[in-house]
Amino acid sequence: MTTAKSYKNTFVILIAVLLIIFFINISLGSVYIPLKGIIGSLFNGEVEKESWRAIVQNYRLPKAITAIIVGSGLSISGLLMQTLFRNPLAGPFVLGISSGASLGVAILILGASFLGANIASYAFTNFGLAFAASLGSFLVLSAVMIAAIKVRNTMSILIIGLMFGSLTSAVISILAYFSSASQLQQYMFWSFGSLGNLSWKEITALTITFLIGISFVIVIIKPLNSLLLGENYAKSMGVNVKRTRNFVLIATSLLTGVITAFSGPIAFIGLAVPHLTKLLFTTSNHKILLPAVAISGAIIMLICDSISQLPNSEYTLPINAITSLFGAPIIIWLLVRKRKIYY
Repeated sequence: MTTAKSYKNTFVILIAVLLIIFFINISLGSVYIPLKGIIGSLFNGEVEKESWRAIVQNYRLPKAITAIIVGSGLSISGLLMQTLFRNPLAGPFVLGISSGASLGVAILILGASFLGANIASYAFTNFGLAFAASLGSFLVLSAVMIAAIKVRNTMSILIIGLMFGSLTSAVISILAYFSSASQLQQYMFWSFGSLGNLSWKEITALTITFLIGISFVIVIIKPLNSLLLGENYAKSMGVNVKRTRNFVLIATSLLTGVITAFSGPIAFIGLAVPHLTKLLFTTSNHKILLPAVAISGAIIMLICDSISQLPNSEYTLPINAITSLFGAPIIIWLLVRKRKIYY
C-alpha cells in the first residue's frame, strides 16, 4: 500500500525533474548559450553577450512558461473529462471546445476575404486569432451548457459534444474548399500548434484564465472522488451532481478554450498524461492526482517542446506532431497491456 510519505517523495522528485527539464528547455535552440549565460539572463546578472539576454527573456523563457501552462491545463482537463464520463479515452476536446476554437480561427482566416480588409489584416495577429478562437469556444460552450441543463444523462452530453465537433469540422471543410492556397497554409500552420509566439501580455492573459479555471477545480475536488463510483453513488453521498458537472464543464472549457486560442489544438497530452500519472501514483484520490497531473503534464510538454526544437538546428517541428508521436504509442501500450487504471 502506498503511503503518504512515498507520495511526498514522488512529488519532490517530480518537482526536481520539472526544474531540470525547464532549464534544459531554455538552454536548447539554434543559438548556443552556456549555463552561466542562461542564469545571468534569467536573474539579470552579467552576461557575455546582451543578445543572449534578449533571446532568453523574450523568446525561450516565455515559451517555457507557455509549455508549463499548456501541459498542466490540458492534463487537468483530460483528468476531469475522464472522471466525469468515467471513460479512459475521454480527453479535453470531447466537448467540442477545440472544434469551436478551430471554427472561429477558420472563419477569421479562411473567410477573411468575405469579412473586409480591416478584419482580414486583423487575422494575421496573435490577439486576432486568440479572440476568434475564444469566441468559437465560448459559443460551443454555451451550447453544451444549455444541453447540460436540458439533459440529465452525462453520457448524452458527451455525445452532444462529439456532434458539435462533427458540425464544426463540416463547416471548416466547406470554408477550406472555397479558400485560397495562402489562406489554407496559414490555417494549417495554426493547426500545427505553437508555443513560441506569445508576448508577455498574452502569457499574462493565458495565466489569469488558467488560474480561474483551476479555482473551479479546487472547489470540486471532493465530489470528483465520489463521481468515480457513479452519479447515483455520488447523490447518495450528498453530492450535488448537477453543480459538480457544471463546474467541471466550465473549468474544462476555460482551460481548453484559452490554451487552444493561444497555442492551437495540441493533441494527446490531455489524454495520455492522466493515465501515466495514475500508473505512477496508483491512486484515484483527486487531492493527489490533480497536482500530480499538473506537474507531469508540464514536464511532458517541456520534453516535447525540447524535442521539437531540433537542438543545434534552425528548424522547429510542429509541437502537435511531437505530442501525437508521444501520446499515441502510450494509449496503444495501455490498451495492449490492459494495465489497471484507477477509475
